[in-house]
Amino acid sequence: MDQAFIRNFSIIAHVDHGKSTLADRLLERTNTVSAREMHEQYLDQMTLERERGITIKAQAVRMHYTTDRGTTYELNLIDTPGHVDFSYEVSRSLAACEGAILVVDATQGIQAQTLAHTGIAMDLGLEVIPVINKIDLPNAQPERVAQEIEEALALFQHEVLSISAKEGTGIADVLESVVRRIPPPKGDPEAPLRALVFDSKYDPYKGVLAYVRIFDGSVRPGQPLQLMSSGRSMDPLEVGVFAPQLQPVEGLSCGEVGYIATGLKDVRDCRVGETITEARRPATAPLPGYNPLKPMVFAGFYPAEGSDSDALRDAIEKLQLNDAALSFEPEASVALGFGFRCGFLGMLHMDIVRERLEREYGLSVLITAPSVAYEVAKSGGSVVTIRNPSDLPDPGVIQEVREPWIKAVILVPHTFIGPVMDLMTERRGQYVGMEYLRRGEALGGQARVLLEYEMPLAEMLSSFFDQLKSRTQGYASLDYTPIGYRPSPLVKLDILVHEQPVDALSVICHRDEAYHRGRALVERLRHLIPRQLFDVPIQAAIGKHVISRETVKALRKNVLAKCYGGDVTRKRKLLEKQAEGKKRMRRIGRVEVPQEAFLAILQLEKES
Repeated sequence: MDQAFIRNFSIIAHVDHGKSTLADRLLERTNTVSAREMHEQYLDQMTLERERGITIKAQAVRMHYTTDRGTTYELNLIDTPGHVDFSYEVSRSLAACEGAILVVDATQGIQAQTLAHTGIAMDLGLEVIPVINKIDLPNAQPERVAQEIEEALALFQHEVLSISAKEGTGIADVLESVVRRIPPPKGDPEAPLRALVFDSKYDPYKGVLAYVRIFDGSVRPGQPLQLMSSGRSMDPLEVGVFAPQLQPVEGLSCGEVGYIATGLKDVRDCRVGETITEARRPATAPLPGYNPLKPMVFAGFYPAEGSDSDALRDAIEKLQLNDAALSFEPEASVALGFGFRCGFLGMLHMDIVRERLEREYGLSVLITAPSVAYEVAKSGGSVVTIRNPSDLPDPGVIQEVREPWIKAVILVPHTFIGPVMDLMTERRGQYVGMEYLRRGEALGGQARVLLEYEMPLAEMLSSFFDQLKSRTQGYASLDYTPIGYRPSPLVKLDILVHEQPVDALSVICHRDEAYHRGRALVERLRHLIPRQLFDVPIQAAIGKHVISRETVKALRKNVLAKCYGGDVTRKRKLLEKQAEGKKRMRRIGRVEVPQEAFLAILQLEKES
């Protein structure tokens, strides 16, 4: 199709503001999906996405829209996630578009992710179409939200559209704005092929499916291609579009969005951000691509049954084929055996991977305490990255330990400023600034405040988001971005059970918080570890210094049960024999730590 009649756009918004519902109405309005096939959250293909009501993976679809003037346009929509853990998916999708529909809830107004996603779109030079959704709700305030959009985002109030995606109100206006305001894609159809890979998926029959946006040239099935970074050659088995199911076509031209069935057997051979070009007439320079994806949260995944370690490896490898954000490497634990150290974008991402392993592959998985990647500067001048607390070097060779920091943006009604500041102080947050989003009366009669803090990423792993929602009655919204590493007085907190360290329970924490965390953890373990026939000490230690201890008392066996009267020496002999046995068991006895003990560290609430 002529480039002048192509429009590439994304839908961006905060969580639960109606992105997927709006996408459903656009599919219906353009007759892309028949009424018989239509269901809610149509583009959310994963069962977890529909159950949780969130978008996890970005999805693309091609629609055809005919205006009242009889002109037909090709609309390529990329529906994006809204949760902060999947912001990387949003930035990838926006780089393949010329415009974005910004959806804002008419009852909640602008939230933290609204600001973050809009900032990304504007930095990329995209045309942003503001849309106020859910105007059918009784507490909707579209006029005030429109004024808020103009003040906070510098978008003109008269250009804001008011719709109800649930009822289908105003959908025609959205489509007209897309074809009228979003510019057509640029590029040279006669130039050598340059296709940007913005996502990838593995198909057992067609190999790696590269989701691409064609910036220059065109591509057809069987045309020899190569990857510009690695030089890897390939002959595409199929070229197609998303309709929204995969639909083969004769070719993709400049400006279009579609997929290329590369025939490659490993998704790592065709990474996101890669540029695909012609093998016989290669382009001179690749497209800018994306920054490499860096996992932010790490945790050990171990099979509950030791014999399932091979099955766990196969399952994680299959998940990684469709989830480029997931990384893993093998590791071994004295307590848990063989497992894998996995990297995730955030806690929600980790929880989704765990649930997929249990549902789709029938595996019972044990997860160690989540941690972040630390940089350790040794005395000799070398710097190593530590992803597992048990790998922390001996304190004698450590010059300093650096931890990742983030910039957190919290949007909250002004009445909750105090509780939020208290929470950030408890989590070692450093105040940066505060700004009132609106000077006058805001939604619900409360002015809202934008708080900016810098804080360690590790402080967000322990129920931070739950605490934030609890202290603000659910009104706060959060967005964060990494800002680098900073030195901190960090120590490794070891847990010893029967004087033996359990490496899977080790954590790295701030020195000032070590006692409180150690005390709370050994207290919880005392109730979880079963009683033995001898006393079992549970200790929290920093190096060789024990900072807290609890004892699981011995389970006494009544060896005198069969003695009915008689000589007292007989009873004394039995008791002495029992005492001798307990001494020997203390020397050679081993304590089995139950799975609940490893989960305790995940559920541990921080003490202020």
